[in-house]
Amino acid sequence: MKIVFIRHGKSAWKENKKISSEEFRQWVSAYNEKGVQEEKEYPQSTVEIVASSGIVLTSDLKRSQHSANLLTRGSRLNSDSIFREVELPQCTFGQFIKCKPAVWLVMLRLLWMAGYSQSCESYKQAKKRAKIGAERLVQYAKNKQTVVLVGHGFFNRLLAKELEKMGWVTYEKMSSKHWKCITYEFVME
Repeated sequence: MKIVFIRHGKSAWKENKKISSEEFRQWVSAYNEKGVQEEKEYPQSTVEIVASSGIVLTSDLKRSQHSANLLTRGSRLNSDSIFREVELPQCTFGQFIKCKPAVWLVMLRLLWMAGYSQSCESYKQAKKRAKIGAERLVQYAKNKQTVVLVGHGFFNRLLAKELEKMGWVTYEKMSSKHWKCITYEFVME
């Protein structure tokens, strides 16, 4: 049995100027709505694993679904909100600070991991959701042998930790690269 994680493609949303915390909330909304850039070609290993999979899963976010559509041409897709990327907390203290979106992303993700979860799912709740998601992936793998999840960087890492606790192994490091396959296999001892 195999479970393969593929991180969605590069976002079609390119805005990168310095923005306030309020503007960052609007930036995140636009990022979630835009989908991904189409590539001239996709990594051969990614195309092959998707073609040979029993099922392709996505989150309910557009960039995950759009990426999977580009890889499958729309066939065999199943979307599930359990696999959506973890949200960032709202920043209520940065109205007068302007940073590039990448700085806001890192700062808010670190604050979130430290326990700040204003208006979003907490880190603890996200870990619980990842456990449920990992169990769901395992059930699909039992039925389909090879499962592909076109998902998101941070939540894929949480899912991977849960799979490892259940005895699944990989020989690759989790990657933040777009379109890269990370394969987990269940090895009987």
